[in-house]
Amino acid sequence: MHRIPRIVAAIVLLAIAVGGWVAAPRGTLAASEVVGHVYVNDNTAGTNTIAAFDQHQNGRLTPMLSPLFSAGGAGTGTAIGSQGALQISSDGDYLLAVDAGSNQISVLHIGDAGRLQLVGSPISSNGIQPVSIGVHRDLVYVANAGNGTSGSNYTGFRFNSGGELHPLSGSTVLLKSTALPGDVLFNATGTHLIGTEIGTSLVDSFTVGDNGRLAAAPGSPFAAQAAGPFGSEFRPANPSQLYVSNAHAGANLGSISAYNVTARGVLDPIGASPYLNKQTASCWVEITHDGRYLFTVDTASSAISRYRIGEDGGLSLLGSTVFNDPTGLGPFDARLDPAGRNLYVVDNGLDMVSGFAVDEGTLTELPSSPFALPAHATPFGIVVTQSD
Repeated sequence: MHRIPRIVAAIVLLAIAVGGWVAAPRGTLAASEVVGHVYVNDNTAGTNTIAAFDQHQNGRLTPMLSPLFSAGGAGTGTAIGSQGALQISSDGDYLLAVDAGSNQISVLHIGDAGRLQLVGSPISSNGIQPVSIGVHRDLVYVANAGNGTSGSNYTGFRFNSGGELHPLSGSTVLLKSTALPGDVLFNATGTHLIGTEIGTSLVDSFTVGDNGRLAAAPGSPFAAQAAGPFGSEFRPANPSQLYVSNAHAGANLGSISAYNVTARGVLDPIGASPYLNKQTASCWVEITHDGRYLFTVDTASSAISRYRIGEDGGLSLLGSTVFNDPTGLGPFDARLDPAGRNLYVVDNGLDMVSGFAVDEGTLTELPSSPFALPAHATPFGIVVTQSD
């Protein structure tokens, strides 16, 4: 689930047209209709690129006039399953991307009309194969998957107002070579950091010190409630409530674990956790901005399971929404737009982005969905920003 070999071309063409991926003529949609931008980490072999779309009022995506931006580092050219391979800085001015093929992190400035500009040169991730980034204000942590024998860790950086990353001394937490981390993230207050270990079915919990360094919670790492803890998210309405997807329990046994996180970082299961959804390979997690609904991408089912979140943090399954044309799709990471009106999903199998209209806990795939990515992409991260 974590690494899915694929055969891809090694050359990335940094042009407006890439493998038939051409920017839409500006006359087709009025510029005033652009309400945001969607970015995808292409994870291309050779020079990694970021694909960029304009998001329109009706949720439709069209490639930007110049739709590809160099990340400076290299992708792997093979599919990698992780959550958070792209992140936005807390001030909204910068995009942070993992370059999994060159063991680096890139920072790109988000300029006028959503155009990206590389800030300096990519910096070493201080590990091997970075797959996920967590950001809170000027503190950044990266999860490195390693190469099967070494290089697997969480490691920290400081992020300045000019978009520069600097390694944080003494911040690295070593992981077992079999850990296969899938996600690393902060809660909203930056007091806790969570990491998932897909390979060892463990959840790492840390408190974050004033110096940015991590202290493992008593009892951490915690055994996951089912095999393959994968994606995770803290509830926006309550930074002490955590949700973790469980991907590897087997066919029709996908689930979400719900936890209360104590001040010391201990994970206490909520209610009847884990909460089953009758789908397969529940991997990526996204929660509505008001904290009332949770969506998880069920990769092997090509579906999105939908839950209502109760006041106590417990989950009630509302149902699952199947993609309109699921054959070969391979849905991966998912992000809501800032307004919470649309959910976008990276489709790794067919190099697409699918879009859904969101009405509380209901999802409806957009008539124009899915939207094509460059032919050489092996995408595994997505973010959505609001237009300036």
